[in-house]
Formats: sequence, structure tokens, C-alpha cells
Amino acid sequence: MSTQQKLIDSARYLIQTRGYNGFSYADVAEEVQVRKASIHHHFPTKADLALAVVEESRAGILAQTERLAGNDFDPLQMLQFYVGYWEKCITDATAPFCVAGMLAAELPSLPDNLAEAVRAHFRDLSRWLETILTRGAQVGVFQLRGAASAETEAFIATVYGAMLTARAFGDPAKFTEIARGGVQRLVNQDASKATKTARR
Repeated sequence: MSTQQKLIDSARYLIQTRGYNGFSYADVAEEVQVRKASIHHHFPTKADLALAVVEESRAGILAQTERLAGNDFDPLQMLQFYVGYWEKCITDATAPFCVAGMLAAELPSLPDNLAEAVRAHFRDLSRWLETILTRGAQVGVFQLRGAASAETEAFIATVYGAMLTARAFGDPAKFTEIARGGVQRLVNQDASKATKTARR
């Protein structure tokens, strides 16, 4: 792994656990075992380093969005995969909180370019999830009670609220309970019952 990637990974974890204003280059230097001058060589400012972290996350979401282009995917499976990913990360503490979520809480104090990247991250995430929910409604897997965009934002709020609740109570199981409940509320119960009946 390159030094640059190690710096990004270190900054990601520090932001997830402390927030943007809670870490310094000294913290990164200690964790990666490099001099602060070396960090400045790759990332002149802390905002540049945090921006690299956010852009890496955005790249992952955009790659996932491209895979949905052909509509050849299981909407419920995709939603469960998303929740399952965070469930694992929060449980084993590899990613105890979404980096964009942490940065969003500090938005008023962030440099403009970093703040815009955080907003763009949420736009990308919303677009990806809305595609999944829309497809799920089309094939009868999900029952949306409002516009797909509104349902998407409500689901995002549920997931991020679940992260916050898990952190506040110090209990990863809180995330699982709330986030899985959010998925279940979207599932078309009539279709679910029909599927269970057909399997008998």
C-alpha cells in the first residue's frame, strides 16, 4: 500500500471517530509513522486530505450506481447489502460511522470545497438508493408511501439516525434493529406473503 493511501485510510478512521476538527496532521503522522512534512508533500492542507477521503467514498458509490444501469439486480438484496455493510463496520469498529455523516455534522465549519464534496456525496448516495427503491417499487418488492425521492431521504435519515443511536448507547445492536426495521417498512408485505405462500 502506498504512503498516500495509508494517509487517506488513517484520516478516514480519525474523521469517523473524532470528526474533522478532532484530528491533526500530528495524529496522522503518529498513526502512519511518517513525518508531518511527508503528509504535506501529498496533501498540502488538512482539507485536501479530508477531500481525498470523501472523493474515495464517492468513487465507490458512483461505481455501484453504474452497476445498476441495466436494472438487472435484486432491489431488496441491494438494500440489505447496504445495511449489512454498515452493520458489520459498526459491529467490528472498522468504520464506526460514515465519514460523510461525521463531516456533515460539522458542515458550517468546513472549508467550502470540502463542504461541497460532502453535499455531493449525499447527492450520489441519494441517487443510488433512489434507483434501488424505484426499481423495487416497479417490480412489486417495495411499497412506497410517497415519492421515491422522499422515501429515499427518509431511509437515509433512518440509517444515519441508527448510526448515531448506536454510538450514543454504545451498542451496535441498536443500528441493526433500527436499520433493518427501515428496510422492512419498505417491503411490500402483500408480495412478501405471496412469496412465502408460494414456497410452501
